Amino acid sequence: MRTIDLSPLYRSFIGSDHLASLVDAATRAEKQSSYPPYNIELLAEDKYRITMAVAGFSKDDVAIQVQENTLTVTGKRKAEEPSQVERKFLHKGISERNFERKFQLGDHVKVLAADMENGLLHIDMERVIPEAKKPRQIEIGSRLIEN
Repeated sequence: MRTIDLSPLYRSFIGSDHLASLVDAATRAEKQSSYPPYNIELLAEDKYRITMAVAGFSKDDVAIQVQENTLTVTGKRKAEEPSQVERKFLHKGISERNFERKFQLGDHVKVLAADMENGLLHIDMERVIPEAKKPRQIEIGSRLIEN
């Protein structure tokens, strides 16, 4: 894999360190496992949903955490108690291994809710742009009054 040298960004553009860190995070994301499989949907203009296939995991086995702009979904199965009858698989296609999946969220993206149904974990998100960041119309001849 080819690596990208981002040092010109750091020394040439003031304030672009955030952009460079996003590129770094995307590069690290390529190294993640493909388990569990997931979809990312655009539900509306600023509404998103991540759906993960978490067969064999209960709500108690899955943790969702948001820190800064990183969404982390972790699944840890509790150790099964040994049963009287040992299970013998002829084919084992359902992977029940532990996982950690990270998603880099854009600025102003908030996680609204999470739900699990029929082996699928749904995480709903929305981009909420603050009023100060929204474009506003400036009338010609108007003056900004400062305090």
